[in-house]
Amino acid sequence: MGRSMNYRHLGKAGIQVSELSFGSWVTFHTQVDVKDTVEMMAAAYDAGVNFFDNAEAYANGRSEEIMGEALKRLGWRRGSYLVSTKLFWGLHDNPNETNTLNRKYLLESIDGSLQRLDLEYVDLLFCHRADPTTPLEETVWAMHNIIERGKALYWGTSEWEAPEIQHAIEIAERYNLHKPVVEQPVYNLFEQHRFSEAYKHLYEDHGYGSTTWSPLASGTLTGKYQKGVPAGSRGSLESLAWLRDQITDADRLAKVAALEPLAKQMGATLAQFSLAWCLQNPWVSTVITGASRVEQVHENMKAAKFVDRFTPDVVEAIDAIFS
Repeated sequence: MGRSMNYRHLGKAGIQVSELSFGSWVTFHTQVDVKDTVEMMAAAYDAGVNFFDNAEAYANGRSEEIMGEALKRLGWRRGSYLVSTKLFWGLHDNPNETNTLNRKYLLESIDGSLQRLDLEYVDLLFCHRADPTTPLEETVWAMHNIIERGKALYWGTSEWEAPEIQHAIEIAERYNLHKPVVEQPVYNLFEQHRFSEAYKHLYEDHGYGSTTWSPLASGTLTGKYQKGVPAGSRGSLESLAWLRDQITDADRLAKVAALEPLAKQMGATLAQFSLAWCLQNPWVSTVITGASRVEQVHENMKAAKFVDRFTPDVVEAIDAIFS
């Protein structure tokens, strides 16, 4: 069967994550219920996935509830899997409760997330965006306190600029606090900016890890939007109307069409090819996959066996399409 699942350290942290992981963004509650979630998480776990990603803001807390209920039904040993959640947007449109990383919000919100997930702790806790209105020192201390209280084991950032991450690391080092160890950036063939030169020292010198999201650019890189937006797909959801321009962009679709022969030559689907491409990057700890049907989970998990097939010629051909 070629290679089975591999595991990578989260940067230089001691913890290991499966190179392909499973996330709940967009699909949990919006497209799938608890029964489907159990089926998809079981398929991912059976394929070797040990990391399941979530966030407070996904479906306004419902995504965490669904994952919590699914975990209860699955009954896995807690040491055998990792769960993450992310805090920033909040669930209530009040001062101190939305678009913030202030101490009050973080300490209260982790309790809310744990209640919805029905877990005693999350393995990874992300600051879902940077908050320029709260002193970074306050945020770093709050995240350190959450870890000290056993409510999270590691913390990280999501979609932060490199200088912001650097600053957070420096504050933690100055006061001997738990440092952020991982970024959760968007990363796919269209969007590679979070691994630009500006971030290099974080990954190389600080050993920062990364759990990347949107590897298929919201489905564009599966080829399913080549002939328009199919009914029932993510692009057809009213709540995701903002995605439509992106997935029907002619320039993007032309690039996807140019990729197809490369994927075919490898014997991979476009989705598998695009996922395996993300894993070429040594700074990527894990690629978060999503699915709305269990068949997609099975298909995505096969991507791992194509990682070794990206010869310099193939990489050059890809770069020519996306340069």
